[in-house]
Amino acid sequence: MKRLAVLAVTLTMLAAAATPARAASAPPVTIRLVTHDSFAVSKSVLAAFTRQTGIKVEVLASGDAGAALNQVILTKNSPIGDAFYGLDNTFLSRALGAGIFQPYQSTQLASVPATYQLDAQHRVTPIDHGDVCINYDKTWFSSHQVPVPTSLDDLTKPAYKGHLVVENPATSSPGLAFVMATIARYGERGWRAYWAKLRANGVQVVDGWDQAYNGSFTAGGGNGDIPLVVSYASSPPAAVVNANPQPAQSPIGTMLSSCFRQIEFVGVLKTTTHVAAARKLVDFMLSQRFQADMPLQMYVFPVRDGTPLPAVFTKFAQTTSNPLSIPAAQIGHNRDRWINEWTATVLR
Repeated sequence: MKRLAVLAVTLTMLAAAATPARAASAPPVTIRLVTHDSFAVSKSVLAAFTRQTGIKVEVLASGDAGAALNQVILTKNSPIGDAFYGLDNTFLSRALGAGIFQPYQSTQLASVPATYQLDAQHRVTPIDHGDVCINYDKTWFSSHQVPVPTSLDDLTKPAYKGHLVVENPATSSPGLAFVMATIARYGERGWRAYWAKLRANGVQVVDGWDQAYNGSFTAGGGNGDIPLVVSYASSPPAAVVNANPQPAQSPIGTMLSSCFRQIEFVGVLKTTTHVAAARKLVDFMLSQRFQADMPLQMYVFPVRDGTPLPAVFTKFAQTTSNPLSIPAAQIGHNRDRWINEWTATVLR
């Protein structure tokens, strides 16, 4: 699931060396985890994995989730890593069709609800989920005395002309997820007409999330002038955590009727020579310790049942029990066509 603060990840995150006893019985193993640029984990958490297993992990950040997947597919005959994390349900069928993963049923899957387990062959393992939604700047709407939009239809009305920024679905995973939301809402017969209305109403399109949220959005990290942005349901708690001093209320709200559910996966690459080590990393990413670390590292929700959420999440994250969705197989059959049709409708 693609994030609210693009956190720099060093090319190598090397944990503490294996204990002498372990080193005496077997040499330490180093594996490489290929991922998107928004991947983040506490060093202490990754160090715990090394202490437990003797396995060191190098993290190779490779751009947006779509770009990272492209790189893994293009290099599958000359592999750049042992496992890949960051694939989401909008690109799932493409990855599975490329044959880049080998099956592995994690020992921790019993703690993960079936709704997140989208691959019956267990070539990928769900790790987190989050909702891509329209976020709004509470202060802007209050000060301009404009009502907050509550539906996708509202965004085409004159009151919101020029007030929405979205990401290009060809280059951005949240951008693609929002297009999926409109297809889920309006269907094959209506979604392109909806985007034509958005275009006529002055929607702004940028390449990626950082440019939209931290550049164009009025409540983001920059000096933007657009009060509506495609981001995440976890934007409100992130805005509180990242503020200094922290406000009592989040300055950002979420239009829950617009939310599309993203699920992110990890998989063991078929070409790895460290199969056992890569499988142990998958198990660890589903452990309580790793799952509890994710919300404040990547602003996503854990998939493991019973994982406690930080107080800032339970207080400020707005979620819906009925997000918009499209089956992964349907996305796989139509994704490229939908992107091309969106491009022809909005950008040409």
